Amino acid sequence: MNDIDLKGRMAVVTGGAQGIGRAVAERLIASGARVALWDRDAALVAATAAELGAGTIACAVDQTDFAAVSGAREETEAAFGRIDILVANAGVAGSNAPVADYDVEEWKSVVDINLNGVFHCCKAVTPGMMARDYGRIVNVASIAGKEGNPNAAAYSASKAGVIALTKSLGKETAAKNVAVNCVTPAAARTRIFDQMAQSHIDYMLSRIPRGRFLELREAAAMIAWLVSEENTFTTGAVFDLSGGRASY
Repeated sequence: MNDIDLKGRMAVVTGGAQGIGRAVAERLIASGARVALWDRDAALVAATAAELGAGTIACAVDQTDFAAVSGAREETEAAFGRIDILVANAGVAGSNAPVADYDVEEWKSVVDINLNGVFHCCKAVTPGMMARDYGRIVNVASIAGKEGNPNAAAYSASKAGVIALTKSLGKETAAKNVAVNCVTPAAARTRIFDQMAQSHIDYMLSRIPRGRFLELREAAAMIAWLVSEENTFTTGAVFDLSGGRASY
């Protein structure tokens, strides 16, 4: 594991109770950061924070509710003094169905969590970063947002929105020392698979030239550098974690 210096940095990781979010939190802590885990599963996020130990706090928050996100920001700032880093990772897969059959309310829910939720988190922390002239944001999108997975239109569309949000915000903050980037992972074997049909999981694996799913530590490694002070120039960019799948 390469050394990345995050000593003294204060980070937020959404969806930090498990999966990619937890792996990112572990990597940031190992690099010297203090980490606030934001997650809607109150019991799980509290347990994860306890396992990760000193310097970690848990905030139970529904990111579809901007008031709740603002409250989590205030709670985190009260504990840490400021927020230097945001990794907006929380999201859901939704069900698998063709557009013609997709449940309208589920479409709205997936977009609300995956896109509106990321917007809420970025909106909450960006003003403080701009005022302090320092910040690093990484939004976790998906290769589906670039290529569009069949029978997963809500997920694909929401993640495409995250990519565009990242590019827009990156331009807005470029005059300051605030970098905003996103990553587009291929599938990783996490509990999000529980929401997917096996046929869809098989489809995703068949599209990865590496012939395997993304490992959590691989996502954490790329994100850790993107949120470091060493990343002084790159902003508004999209970094693939697709195992060769990305075609552009």
